[in-house]
Amino acid sequence: MKSPIGALSMIIVIGNQKGGVGKSTLTVNLAVAWQQAGKSVVIVEADPSVFTVSTWADDREEAELPPILTVKKTGKLKEALRNLDEQYEVVLVDLPGKDSPEMRSALLAADLFLIPSQPTQADIDATINLAPIVETVGEYNEDMKTAVVINRLTTHARSTDMEDATEVLADVFETIIPTAIHDRKAFRSSLSEGKSVLEGTDEKAAAEIKNLADDIEKELGYVG
Repeated sequence: MKSPIGALSMIIVIGNQKGGVGKSTLTVNLAVAWQQAGKSVVIVEADPSVFTVSTWADDREEAELPPILTVKKTGKLKEALRNLDEQYEVVLVDLPGKDSPEMRSALLAADLFLIPSQPTQADIDATINLAPIVETVGEYNEDMKTAVVINRLTTHARSTDMEDATEVLADVFETIIPTAIHDRKAFRSSLSEGKSVLEGTDEKAAAEIKNLADDIEKELGYVG
């Protein structure tokens, strides 16, 4: 059982087998959410061929915004993550968009495997195909929780995409995060400026990230 929120300490691994699901965007926005809550945060960029997060961190420094340490680390990650967990309250890992050594080793240290999935058939299929990996890793890391967050959901008021995706994914995964992240321009523009939506003007986008952070803390057993 994790400690109460006053002693917040968690390793959150964000990944899917499919690229383009919004892993990096969620990673940096969650990082700022916890930074603004007064927590010490580090991001591990674990994709050897993608530099989205490290570029964002550089842009953030140039914009003279509160810096967030970003570490580029690939290969076997378990021990590195456990070491970082002793130094930081929140460790966020942005995985490659595929099954990889980084994914398998990071999950051995994870408190939560957060799986972003767009509500498309291709994304849902890729997410469901992660189930055997989750099961295998769970034999070695029994404390790891797994949760799916529906990302880039249409803002169309009559859409049933959230309900439809949740119904299918709930047959495979125990937890579907109740907060969905919608497809908003603010997420794209803030990423290119080294910012979070929490530092912009889109109040709906900011509220979604705050609510997602709260949902994650509740899932891990923290109580405010």
